[in-house]
Amino acid sequence: MRIQKRNRKFLVGKNKNISLVDKGSIFLKNNENISIQFNSKMNFDVVKKNWGFYALPSINKRLKKFKLNAVIVESKNFKTFFILLVAKDKKKISEFKNYCKKENLKIIIWLNDHNFSLIKKYFKI
Repeated sequence: MRIQKRNRKFLVGKNKNISLVDKGSIFLKNNENISIQFNSKMNFDVVKKNWGFYALPSINKRLKKFKLNAVIVESKNFKTFFILLVAKDKKKISEFKNYCKKENLKIIIWLNDHNFSLIKKYFKI
């Protein structure tokens, strides 16, 4: 693993009013894992493989354990799709929904146990 540090600030969002700070890059070799911590009870892992990445832990096991919900959203402005992780907390979900309104994001589907049966049915899995 190699770490390249940066401290670059830039604006993002529909109205370019969200300030982000780029802290750097992590270069992983195949089968190396990093954990990104939200707090002591909540994190997610990224694993580099020779074919790409495991970008998220298992949605129906480890994310559930870490009290995170995966959701697919669409940016109506840019016609782009994102998979986001939202803390399973009423306040955080409310903040997320407010963020979606401000940024003109449409929630496509929450990736949870209830919706897995719908997804399986749709894709005939």
